[in-house]
Amino acid sequence: MSVRLRRVYEPPEPDDGVRVLVDRLWPRGLSKDAAHVDEWPKGLTPSTELRRWYHAGEGSYEEFSGRYEAELDAPEAAELLDRLRQLVRKGPVTLLTSSKDPEHSHASVLVRLLGA
Repeated sequence: MSVRLRRVYEPPEPDDGVRVLVDRLWPRGLSKDAAHVDEWPKGLTPSTELRRWYHAGEGSYEEFSGRYEAELDAPEAAELLDRLRQLVRKGPVTLLTSSKDPEHSHASVLVRLLGA
C-alpha cells in the first residue's frame, strides 16, 4: 500500500502509479496533458466555506483537519474516499495538489486517512 503526496506542478515520475488530483479547481497555468492526471474526484475536496475559513487564517491546521474529516463523512465524499482506498489496495497512488504547502493542506489529511 503506497500513497504519495506531490505538487501537481512537479513532473510525473514512473513510480507515481495512479495520479489523482485532489483540488476542486484546476491548477493555474497547467495543461491537462502536462498534468498527467488519471482521476479528479472534486467531491472529495473541502467545502468552499471550510477552504476560505482555513486560508483566512482563522483556525489551526489541526482544527481544519477535524472539520475536513467531518465533511468526508458525507455520502458523496465517503464514496469517493472508499474509491481511493480501493485504488491504494491495487497499487501506488499519488495525490496531487497545487497547494504551496502540501503537508498542511487537505491532501495530507487524505494521505493520513488512506493509511500512508
